[in-house]
Amino acid sequence: MKTYDFIVIGSGISGLSFALRAAKHGRVAIVTKKEAADTNTAWAQGGIACVQSETDTFDQHVADTLDAGAGLCPEPVVQKIIQHGPEAIQELVDWGVNFDTHETESGETEVALGREGGHTQRRVLHHKDTTGREIETKLLAEAIAEPNIELLEHHFVIDLITTAKLALASPPRCVGIYALDEESGEILTLRSDRVLLCTGGSGRVYLYTTNPGVATGDGVAMAWRAGCEIANMEFIQFHPTCLYHHSLKSFLITEAMRGEGAELIDKHGRKFMEEYDPRGSLAPRDIVARAIDREIKKTGGPCVFLDITHKPADFIRTRFPNIYETCLTVDIDITKQPIPVVPAAHYQCGGVKTSVKGSTSLPGLWAVGEVACTGLHGANRLASNSLLEGAVVSKLALNDCISSFPLSADQEVLEVPEWESSDVTDVDELVVIYHNWDEIRRLMWDYVSIVRTTKRLQRAATRLHNLQREVQEFYWNFRVTTELLELRNLVEVATLIVDSAARRKESRGLHYTLDHPDRDDDKWRHNTLLKK
Repeated sequence: MKTYDFIVIGSGISGLSFALRAAKHGRVAIVTKKEAADTNTAWAQGGIACVQSETDTFDQHVADTLDAGAGLCPEPVVQKIIQHGPEAIQELVDWGVNFDTHETESGETEVALGREGGHTQRRVLHHKDTTGREIETKLLAEAIAEPNIELLEHHFVIDLITTAKLALASPPRCVGIYALDEESGEILTLRSDRVLLCTGGSGRVYLYTTNPGVATGDGVAMAWRAGCEIANMEFIQFHPTCLYHHSLKSFLITEAMRGEGAELIDKHGRKFMEEYDPRGSLAPRDIVARAIDREIKKTGGPCVFLDITHKPADFIRTRFPNIYETCLTVDIDITKQPIPVVPAAHYQCGGVKTSVKGSTSLPGLWAVGEVACTGLHGANRLASNSLLEGAVVSKLALNDCISSFPLSADQEVLEVPEWESSDVTDVDELVVIYHNWDEIRRLMWDYVSIVRTTKRLQRAATRLHNLQREVQEFYWNFRVTTELLELRNLVEVATLIVDSAARRKESRGLHYTLDHPDRDDDKWRHNTLLKK
């Protein structure tokens, strides 16, 4: 058993910024299942929303967030996170993050601000169209150089260790983790009174997603098994503009492109978004994704198009160099041709229910970022608020960790048993795992995506119930592997999404059902909470 002052699960903006601050107070382990840079953060293109301009105000940013969130954002949470934004931005800059700047008419240099859907002001700080990669690279370099941080790559966290799991009489709390060392096959026992979940989202539960392969809902699943409250998992955000091409199925076309004037059109060049919302192509994502879905079904075409060809070619290549170069690899010149796009699963607005300080219903466990549900995103996330939440709440969580379990006191000595594999054998038929994985993603896409019905949800629930039994049988009878653990988490998270969606008998934000197409504030203006 190895003991740390803090254990951080995940290495995106939430985990790295928390670890860099926590390292000033004690020893930190960052546990990540692949390479440390393999995170949702690294894939973020658009930027980080924060009030920076004299023409912008906290109140305006709060109002835009509340409007996008469709009545489910607790205003005090929104205010606190947004008001702490400038301080968090300065910390990122101090860690070496470079945001784009431009020269004003008076010759001064100031930060360049973009605009995205749902924002009434330009307030999105960015680094070209690879903002997440810039943040990930700079924070990771700082963490590697920090002697108080131990980075455990290729370590897959199997489960949280709780006092209940150890059958202790003490009050329920989290006291560590079991983690599979993927290279050696050994299962490690890591002990801490302060465990932070920063594992990102669950986009890979769907057949089509903008998320990297690591986004399999691990944090939500392990928190659920440990007895934590889970909130609002029915609100899965589908990004409206994922590149439609057979060889680049997960490539995101950032919303910042629409912020710079790109328009959504059909195959005849018709701008259709104003028929759905007066804000046109800059409407919030839930509205835009549903509009595209409807246009595709109405016309029978495989996609719609995003057109920015009316902008100067030099501007397009300079502002969106990654998108320009990537599209060229599949013979699409975005300075001359509209980009074929479709919606794809992008972001979970629900997750492990937390306070604005990241505390969960299980003492000793905090959750920050996409894995968590502070309420900031409500029923629909405002673009570029996610990186802001990770940077701000990770700092509030550290302060809460230290006040809840002071570092001056010695950690309680617990007899945490080693992992027991008993009489398991190696998985003899990986094809079964891969088949179940594919089936989950296909049924979630067909039955639980942008538009839902009660019957579709019932069909999904029935099949997922059977798959859960199959996967559980596999889990108990075979030696754990990455593939098996991810499948176990995927089926758990898929079931939570379906159960949450089935409970909400209305349409709100990202949850749209044909059987209850209207929003009902009298009965349903509350969170969907699940607990074992």
